[in-house]
Amino acid sequence: MDIEILKSKVHRAAITEANLNYVGSLTLDEDLMDAANMIENEKVQIVNVNNGSRIETYLIKGKRGSGTCCLNGPAARQGAVGDIIIIISYAHMDFEEAKQFKPRVIFPKEGNKL
Repeated sequence: MDIEILKSKVHRAAITEANLNYVGSLTLDEDLMDAANMIENEKVQIVNVNNGSRIETYLIKGKRGSGTCCLNGPAARQGAVGDIIIIISYAHMDFEEAKQFKPRVIFPKEGNKL
């Protein structure tokens, strides 16, 4: 049996931009992506702590070390600059394998720095 479990989480990053006139997605500082074991185009869930919205989109690499966390396209309607979000990705794996799996969780500091 396969199940879906938490793979990676960026806990409490701050939105730095919201760009409605973009195709769509979340642009995230590549340092945060690496630290959380996330890759470009990976499907993510974004949970906005400030307004309770939950959306699914995909990741785009942002400039390394920039602290960028930008909601793009329709996602830009789900948060404002300064809102705190949680970025989550999941993985499908065998039930027994999942028992041993340890997700990667990071807690960015001010400015979305590691």
